[in-house]
Amino acid sequence: MDEIAVRVDNIGKQYRIGTRRGPGTVMLREVLTDLAAAPFRKLRALGQRLAAGSTEIQRPARADHIWALRNASFEVPRGQVIGIIGPNGAGKSTLLKILSRITEPTEGRVEIHGRVGSLLEVGTGFHPELTGLENVFLSGALLGMRKTEIERNLDEIVAFSEIDKFIDTPVKHYSSGMYVRLAFSVAAHLEPEILIVDEVLAVGDVAFQRKCLNKMEDVHHHGRTILFVSHNMDAVTRLCERALLISNGGIQKDGPAGDVASAYLLSTLKMDAVQEWPSSDTAPGNGVARLRRLRVRDEAGATVENVDVRQPLGIEMVFDMLVPGHVVMPSLMFYTRSGTCVFSAQDLDPEWRRRPRPAGRFTTTAWIPPNLLAEGALLVSCGLSSIKPLEVHYFVRDAVAFNVTDPAEGDSARGDWDGSIPGVIRPLLKWDTSHETPDSTS
Repeated sequence: MDEIAVRVDNIGKQYRIGTRRGPGTVMLREVLTDLAAAPFRKLRALGQRLAAGSTEIQRPARADHIWALRNASFEVPRGQVIGIIGPNGAGKSTLLKILSRITEPTEGRVEIHGRVGSLLEVGTGFHPELTGLENVFLSGALLGMRKTEIERNLDEIVAFSEIDKFIDTPVKHYSSGMYVRLAFSVAAHLEPEILIVDEVLAVGDVAFQRKCLNKMEDVHHHGRTILFVSHNMDAVTRLCERALLISNGGIQKDGPAGDVASAYLLSTLKMDAVQEWPSSDTAPGNGVARLRRLRVRDEAGATVENVDVRQPLGIEMVFDMLVPGHVVMPSLMFYTRSGTCVFSAQDLDPEWRRRPRPAGRFTTTAWIPPNLLAEGALLVSCGLSSIKPLEVHYFVRDAVAFNVTDPAEGDSARGDWDGSIPGVIRPLLKWDTSHETPDSTS
């Protein structure tokens, strides 16, 4: 048996754009509207066309073409879960339609080894005039399943979809959420060897999305292959061990899901690991203090964008005290790209805590210990405040960003596990283990 479930060899898909109702044609009513501009010449041409028995007038075609996908090559081993991420219009859905055999590639070759179940955009795959129940059997038949196989899974499909009251209703009357519930339930329960899921899960509510992710994990644990397109990076890193980044119709990055997702997020954030304000006039702050620089650094003092989870990480803040005599507290806040606050920290250096600071430039660095953060992109906000009375001198949200990576070597909290690990932090905890021999327990 071939151990490769999907093999994609240099495929490309070209589309024609800029044409109207077919190559080079306009309707009769449009020509009549144009007669006023050159009535005799255009009327003569119209008469010739009508005499030939045509109600369409040929015009030179605006035959522009665009490559939605080009030079894409990759392999997916049997049983792997692979995420496909990238901006809108990058070519992700085109790739899935080719793999689902909905459209043919313009060039290249695709090999599929196994029965494919696809869940693409809402409206694909079900017949609107048939009931939900009839569409379950239709989908199963299209997958090559016998009626007895479908009936064996029918109760689970209906229960999972949570639309049992409407299972005998034509799906054209379903809401988009109801449609997705049933479509996903069919795709996941009819035991395809390869499951292809597009961003359609975003239509469902949060509880159902979580339910779908749990089901896909269960499908994976049964050794099936999953290709999953999503803009939800938490879902991709949770579910997938590998990811492809597609942009401008090509594969830009292929690797561990956490690394690929973080690289994509940092590129979309368009943020760096350092931000500076050379001029005090434009720097954030007020008449008391102004921020001059915030950066992510390593122990050697170099600015770093990608941080090894096993190494300490410093966030360095440089600020100017413009007038003396103020007690100030620098602070940092760390956020995931979805806006979840991971933690916040304040400068409690005993040398400066509760002490007025003189005028001048201060450089303060907060050190994050190794094996605390989870893999992924983090955004850092910073501020400077006086406590009594409370006064915020500056606050800059999402000033810098960095990416935490785990090479899965040596002593990290990942241990021997090479799959996705949930959570916004991932500390390496101390474990105490005791052991008793069988004789000592008798």
